[in-house]
Amino acid sequence: QVQLVESGGGLVQPGGSLRLSCAASGSIFNIATMAWYRQAPGTERELVARITSGGIINYADSVKGRLTISRANAKNTVYLQMNSLKPEDTAVYYCNFAGIYWGQGTQVTVSS
Repeated sequence: QVQLVESGGGLVQPGGSLRLSCAASGSIFNIATMAWYRQAPGTERELVARITSGGIINYADSVKGRLTISRANAKNTVYLQMNSLKPEDTAVYYCNFAGIYWGQGTQVTVSS
């Protein structure tokens, strides 16, 4: 069983920045693909960014150039640096471990 604890969400003005963190329990973090998803009210959960154990990264087209995923294997942690935020980025952001385990989600609200 893997537990994921997300942090870093909050309220930010358009154009602002936030950094999300997801800390994972367990000893196999360094071989797992990690990902961030998001879900806005009334919509399906969508992939935001994914990073493999070898550092291969994929982004949703809507966030390219603004959001950056990274990982620190020594800390069992994956990050999502969010810059130039837009109101349409408002959603609950979820961390995913190896396509199996989910965090509890953290709310990001972009509003003036």
